[in-house]
Amino acid sequence: MRKFAFALLGGMTCFSSAALADVVGLGANVSYWDSDLTGTASQGNDTVDVDDDLNLDSDDNVNLTAILEHPVPLLPNVRLNYTSIEQSGRGRLSTNYNGIIVGSEVRSELDLDQVDLTLYYELLDNWVNLDGGLTVRNLDGKLTVRDTTNTANVSETEVDAVIPMLYAAARFDLPLTGLSVGVEGSGIAYGGDSILDGSAYGQYDLSVLRLRAGYREYSIDYEDGDDALDVEIGGPFISAGLDF
Repeated sequence: MRKFAFALLGGMTCFSSAALADVVGLGANVSYWDSDLTGTASQGNDTVDVDDDLNLDSDDNVNLTAILEHPVPLLPNVRLNYTSIEQSGRGRLSTNYNGIIVGSEVRSELDLDQVDLTLYYELLDNWVNLDGGLTVRNLDGKLTVRDTTNTANVSETEVDAVIPMLYAAARFDLPLTGLSVGVEGSGIAYGGDSILDGSAYGQYDLSVLRLRAGYREYSIDYEDGDDALDVEIGGPFISAGLDF
């Protein structure tokens, strides 16, 4: 999936801005997100704290975005986003968890991948920029907990879903400076489950170069059969990209 995301990012930036400037707008960026994780994972009646028990910490966060905007009024603009979160840690269980007994030393990994397809409309496009639309998220997450004294004793908690969410974004340009501030996010809540993903940022545009820095907060409260994740991931991010 990462190969697909990098290929998409490269392909989007290879278009000629001169040929397309009056027809469509293209953008692509890559972000680094320094995130912390809190919350719990569950299997059946067993629950483990991903911070206190597993001591999970960020190893690698990748975020890639590609945007296509066009002048056709009735057709939505398109935004593709790929986020990969990898966290690992060593800890000690304070409770039994899926066959691993309380007090066990464990090594854990959390892999969380998601691909977003967002279809949106520009509701305002002047010094105030306002977008609204729909995001469909393919969420694929797995938490692996392994007993270090008995490596055959392994627990895997998995969530896998395609989730529709509402999308909204607002940006406010500061005149004559190239600077702007904005917020954007997607979210839904239904049947006791919820997904909320939002960020606030400052932005600087210099010709086709776009730089951002801000804070992103992402919460997942989702059950997939007997498996469940109820976690929050948050922290500052920086991004660089091109906007034609």
